[in-house]
Amino acid sequence: MSDSSTEERIYTIPLRDAWRAPWTDRAPTAIKIVREFIKRHLKVNVEEERVRISNELNRLIWSRGREKPPRRVKVRVVKEENIYTVYPVEGV
Repeated sequence: MSDSSTEERIYTIPLRDAWRAPWTDRAPTAIKIVREFIKRHLKVNVEEERVRISNELNRLIWSRGREKPPRRVKVRVVKEENIYTVYPVEGV
């Protein structure tokens, strides 16, 4: 997977701010935090590029329901063309 157009990075994203949201909105807030973190740290151009959350990461965040998302999540970000796809790191 080391093409010149493919870029890959690993981040640990703190989701503590999701716990400041009302308990019914914590998992959706955690998804928004992940998306904003990637946009900020990879300098995503909003008009041309987009951030995609993988099904695996979505299941990980929602695994304990909408009330108790994880406190932090370790992710792998892959950039292919103009799409940033966020996956959970295996074995965590």
